[in-house]
Amino acid sequence: MDPLQLLDPGGNLHDDPEWTLDVTPELCRDLYRRMRIARSLDSAALALQRQGELGLWLQSLGQEAAQVGSITALRDTDHVFPSYREHAAALCRGITPAELLVQWRGNRHSGWDPQQYRFHIYTLVLAAQLPHATGYAMGVQRDGADEIVAVYFGDGAASEGEANEAFNWAAAAEVPLLFFCQNNHWAISTPVRTQMRAPLVQRARGFGLDAYRVDGNDVLAVHAVTRAVADRIRSGGGPALIEAVTYRMAGHSTSDDPDRYRTASDLDAWSLRDPIARLEALLARQGWLDGDQRAAVDAECAELAEQTRTVCRELPLGELSELFGTVLSEETPLLAEERRQFLELARSYED
Repeated sequence: MDPLQLLDPGGNLHDDPEWTLDVTPELCRDLYRRMRIARSLDSAALALQRQGELGLWLQSLGQEAAQVGSITALRDTDHVFPSYREHAAALCRGITPAELLVQWRGNRHSGWDPQQYRFHIYTLVLAAQLPHATGYAMGVQRDGADEIVAVYFGDGAASEGEANEAFNWAAAAEVPLLFFCQNNHWAISTPVRTQMRAPLVQRARGFGLDAYRVDGNDVLAVHAVTRAVADRIRSGGGPALIEAVTYRMAGHSTSDDPDRYRTASDLDAWSLRDPIARLEALLARQGWLDGDQRAAVDAECAELAEQTRTVCRELPLGELSELFGTVLSEETPLLAEERRQFLELARSYED
């Protein structure tokens, strides 16, 4: 099953009678701006990690279209459960660079209020957010709220037991949930071809989910499919899955060396499908982005990068012993003992 594509790598538009989208200059400029801003933050955060200012960073490089195209097709009231590299989606919801970086600098478990942004905290435990999203969608269903729930995950997470349980649970309960998989071809160093013998969309349909496959580097196709599928779910059509076929251009994280398990030719081939360059080509061809508009986006990206560098270094380093008080609502004997051992270890360095 070929992924749906409305905008090819050369920036040429193609109509699809099933997935209509009013492609306006305003829409394209907005999506372009959001993807550029996300990449600017991503680059600044990578540099900060290499300078020792962040403990870890997981890049979203190459996946901007999948995230921006989907999140902008949802309503702001729809609750979103991300995994750990949905920086572009988070920025679209208004989460600030400081709120994004605080976790990776080691200050707090998370930097934002999920209720305020309708965007849950990052989940580093692979696929754990899928049952969480399913349970939340059951609450939405029982409340009769006019909203849906969306959950982001990768192809690697789709191999976890929690993912398959969530697919089955959501389908059986017919909850208003959109599963959005960014198939970036790699579960750390394991290629998708060795993870599964049947395409994810086929597996999802086996659980009773409506499932769709889209070119994840085509922001217009992602936007069109997500908007239509979200509307169908909202109207009572039951849960669905969208598989956005994209590529992780960087390593799994800053502690990963992707050169050890993939070839330069693969990376070069996917570089030609860059989601930002693709939309930029359309904007240029249609004359929808003039010099002043491009300069304004460039300036906004530079300002965000500078803001990211500044706020990161200004984040106060908290007392590590305080972290034990934020794990559980009530301290257990085991947690108290762990705190005691930590303090004893810390004092030993003072000596």
